[in-house]
Amino acid sequence: MEQVRVRIAPSPSGNLHIGTARTALFNYLYAKKNNGKYILRIEDTDAERTSQEYIDNIFDSLKALGLSWDEGPDVGGEYGPYTQSERFDIYPKYAQMLVEKGFAYECFCTPEELEAEKEEATKNKQAYVYSKKCENLTEEEKEKLRAEGRKPAIRFSVSKAQKAFHNSSMLKFNDLVKGELHQDMDLIGDFVIMKSNGTPTYNFAVVIDDMLMKISQIIRGEDHISNTFKQILIYEALGAEIPQFGHLGMILAPDRSKLSKRHGATAVSEFVEKGYLIDALVNFVALLGWSPSDGNEIKSVDEIAQDFRIGELSASNSIFEYDKLNWMNSQYIKKLSLEELKERLKPFLEKYDLSELTEEQYSRMVEVTREPLTILSDITDAVPYFFGENVEIEESVKTDVLAAENSKKVLKEFVERAKNWSFDEETLHHKLEEFRGFFKEQGIKPKETMWAIRAAVTGRTRGADMCAILAILGKDKVIKRVNQCL
Repeated sequence: MEQVRVRIAPSPSGNLHIGTARTALFNYLYAKKNNGKYILRIEDTDAERTSQEYIDNIFDSLKALGLSWDEGPDVGGEYGPYTQSERFDIYPKYAQMLVEKGFAYECFCTPEELEAEKEEATKNKQAYVYSKKCENLTEEEKEKLRAEGRKPAIRFSVSKAQKAFHNSSMLKFNDLVKGELHQDMDLIGDFVIMKSNGTPTYNFAVVIDDMLMKISQIIRGEDHISNTFKQILIYEALGAEIPQFGHLGMILAPDRSKLSKRHGATAVSEFVEKGYLIDALVNFVALLGWSPSDGNEIKSVDEIAQDFRIGELSASNSIFEYDKLNWMNSQYIKKLSLEELKERLKPFLEKYDLSELTEEQYSRMVEVTREPLTILSDITDAVPYFFGENVEIEESVKTDVLAAENSKKVLKEFVERAKNWSFDEETLHHKLEEFRGFFKEQGIKPKETMWAIRAAVTGRTRGADMCAILAILGKDKVIKRVNQCL
């Protein structure tokens, strides 16, 4: 059996989208499951939309996801990707081969002539199909057009290829994900494979690259299905082995529209910047169109690879549920050791001066604030009251809590008593229990008592364990904040 060889072939016209990341992941999983090779190829034939910034983002994002590729040009001891723009010298000879075999021809039509054909089709309420007006030009006619300064593109003859390899106009193939798919090729006009400027079109370059790289399975999004029929004809015309194709359903937003920035992050780098853990993101993305056989959704990449079955991928679109991703990410955060979490949180605490805390205090702060964390960046808004001398008090807290007469009573009494307290957590626990009891006898509810202290010290009515907050801040800072509040 020949070796499984799959590829991911992003176009560098934007940061690595989560949908492309899923395609990369499924290719990676398929390769690992079958002891195959997983290859990266940058499809940058569209020079106007290509950017080095986007290429770098694709590299960084794939590596961050742990989806490093298995082969490519050697770049300082590691594999670089294959890049189409560096292979432009390869494509013309295969285009010429198709011309010589009678499956392609030179087309001298100008953009204006083609536009006029399209307008005529629209006027007649017909789907546009190229007229083939250049297919049977004589050498004399071609020379005349060249003399006018026209440079020809090369078009693939769909009808000739279809007639040579198929008994009818219907072309069929068996999709690894969607089953049998078919297309009436009479509805597809002869398409350009080499532009007049000498660069290959997507449908041609991708076939040549996949053929030369011996790609055995092509797993990609269903938006490529219409391309697949054209590509199969090119493979046949070249006498090349046709790979198996598998087309994945689209990833849609919760409202079933196309996933876009208005729904939230869409690029892998955006998810990383927001504080999603890579393991959680990969785990979640794997479930977009695939289900584990044992029903257990929390799995490592290795576990997913062992269980991965391409024939059981869903042919339907998948819904990107941000709520589920957040839940899954919170589960992964809970599984981190305290030491690992402390390191992971540091990039999201750069606005604060961590030198204000001892290592022990920092550890305790993370310990008491980790439970509600959904993403790592949540820590930024969860801890401002642990830093600085003063605290910013929310407006609603000022009016609803601190302005109350009971709160003023509580805080005055707290300052007097706290001066004599030891500020370790165990002592504070007992002292605050007594303190609540003292005010309960005066008709002030324990919750009201604690709200007043929390509001004065943290500026909020919700947060981490109160004894831990007081112990981390220390007596001087706590009393100063309460006095400022009074």
